[in-house]
Amino acid sequence: MRFRIRLSALVVLAALAVAGCDSELLVVVDEPAAPRDLDAYYYAEGVDIHWRTGAGWNGETFLVYGKRASDPEYFFIAEVTSCIDGGCVYRDVNVLPQVTYEYYVSAFDEESGLETASPYSVEVHVPDPVPPAVPEEVTSVALDNSAYVHWDHSASGEADFAAYRVYLADADGDLFLGETDSPGFIDLLAENGLTYTYYVTSVDDQGHESDASGVVTCTPRPDYTGEVIYSHGDYPERSGFRFREAEDLEAVMEGDRRDRHFRIESDRDGVWIVPASGVRIYPEVRWTTSLKCGPAADEDCVSWELAPTSGYSSSRLELLPGYTYMFRVAGDDGEVRFGSIRPSIMGFDQDRRELVIFDWAYQTQAGNPRMSPAGG
Repeated sequence: MRFRIRLSALVVLAALAVAGCDSELLVVVDEPAAPRDLDAYYYAEGVDIHWRTGAGWNGETFLVYGKRASDPEYFFIAEVTSCIDGGCVYRDVNVLPQVTYEYYVSAFDEESGLETASPYSVEVHVPDPVPPAVPEEVTSVALDNSAYVHWDHSASGEADFAAYRVYLADADGDLFLGETDSPGFIDLLAENGLTYTYYVTSVDDQGHESDASGVVTCTPRPDYTGEVIYSHGDYPERSGFRFREAEDLEAVMEGDRRDRHFRIESDRDGVWIVPASGVRIYPEVRWTTSLKCGPAADEDCVSWELAPTSGYSSSRLELLPGYTYMFRVAGDDGEVRFGSIRPSIMGFDQDRRELVIFDWAYQTQAGNPRMSPAGG
């Protein structure tokens, strides 16, 4: 146990008689500057104690003292030897639920043995560590060199909800990827051809973290499925789209480009496909289970692969997941071509930007209304 020592600003260390002299030599030493701005708060089953160095701090160490509010005496609990830019911190994890603790900090000069306490102590109550709800319905969408993980948003309805945390499960140890307050996250570091395993937790405003959700795997791959586009108001640089005939041409583009075929906009009434000048969209949509039903498709697969040849409109159309939309556009050569999209996911990324994930097809033969993948 180390006990607190309080001394005056000028302390007499020694009075030495000088041999052969009538005078005495008095050695006087300043006590270290007291810590400033002491504060403490509870977070994630521990108490974080913060303070700043005194105005005359000269590299002295700091001694942290604490006690339960019901105890008569303080106890020495830690020595802090380094601070960053005048700020110091210590985390006390030896705390119990439903107990109130008091702390103060002293500056300590090892050479002189002098110690100066903070002018006041701080009090912190430790609550019961009740974790929030576990995220459910975690799924993933494979994108081109990225993966989109999303889940239900029930935990965010709790009054003390703070954020979701997304982790990558790995044989060498789980990796924290990021934190978001929306039920969706895009892992932009995922690479095509590799399989990744993710899980999600929720965190409340006191740092209590839920148990892990169920895991979900994802294998990114290059394809014309899983295209990501954003609302123009949230991310205009990635809100426009143009049907492409070649794989090396970028389909998603800046939403104000003149050569776009459409862009995505959103308002309080919904999310909308807004055709560009000269582009037409068929005003009736069809519910489908897939954009294209091939030989390996499920028995109950439902698609819409023959575009109408007339009846198109230039008006915007509300975007709904699970429905196929048909377009009549001018190709790169100016000839009329048909394209289709089917949104599968509508949500938000980790920066609260509204996004749509969709599949698309484009008939590269001019005037042919039968849909086929781009380049096919």
